[in-house]
Amino acid sequence: METDKHLTVIIPAYNEAKGIGEMLKELTEFSSDLPWHIFIINDGSNDETGTIVSQFSGVTLINHPYNKGYGAALKTGILAAETEYIAFYDADGQHNPQDLLNLFENIKNNDMIIGERGKDSHQDWMRKPGKWVLSKTANFLTGRKIPDLNSGLRVIRRESILNLLHLFPDGFSFSTTSTIAFMNMGLFVSYYPITVRKRVGSSTVKQIKHGSNTIMLILRLIVLFNPLKVFIPVSLITFGLGIFYEIYAGVLFHPNPPKLIPLAFFMLITGVLIFFFGLVVDQISEMRKHQFRK
Repeated sequence: METDKHLTVIIPAYNEAKGIGEMLKELTEFSSDLPWHIFIINDGSNDETGTIVSQFSGVTLINHPYNKGYGAALKTGILAAETEYIAFYDADGQHNPQDLLNLFENIKNNDMIIGERGKDSHQDWMRKPGKWVLSKTANFLTGRKIPDLNSGLRVIRRESILNLLHLFPDGFSFSTTSTIAFMNMGLFVSYYPITVRKRVGSSTVKQIKHGSNTIMLILRLIVLFNPLKVFIPVSLITFGLGIFYEIYAGVLFHPNPPKLIPLAFFMLITGVLIFFFGLVVDQISEMRKHQFRK
């Protein structure tokens, strides 16, 4: 057990009065002999969350005056932390402190280690279709199979995330976009198996709203870090449609076809322009990556 390494455990909380007391009791008892700092970011809760947290000695409570979002709470905790390593931990009782310790002991030379939820973990079946779409989108755009895209339990080298913090959203997709950003920046990300329990209370995540926002954020990050993953497919599709339309409408169904149908010509030119525009954006992306690494 690496008791000489300090860790700040950041726990965002919004209206978690039903379960945060038991979660903190379990976590503080487990970590009593460890040099861990526990930060609760009370994100504008209008229930007894803050009052319950204030009863625990040795726990740092930071209050947001109003609800800013899951990602904003994590940012507050990251900026307030002073340790080399930080951890994200959910306030709803899903996680086991032993899993957190296992992640911490296995981070080694990685920049981030993420808890990979196993088949024996509790799953909300209503979320599975949305998670499947997000996972397939992320796998394609990153070129890597991601075992668990948005797990809320992870340990991170604080220095690695500070330079990228402004890229991440204030909402629920912080975990997803941070995973994508780390992978596209060439930072070392690994996974370690964990088991999660059924959460206490109800989730405030709205699948359609937050899922669509997450896909847009993933696309924005990929355009920022690896734009050819987006521009080349769009270029090939547009160019291919131009060829198809020329053959279909101009050759097969036109009695006196012109040398090149105007719409087909437009699509072919657009495909070429998108390709070269993608090359320019890729060069800008490489320069930005160099700035982030400084």
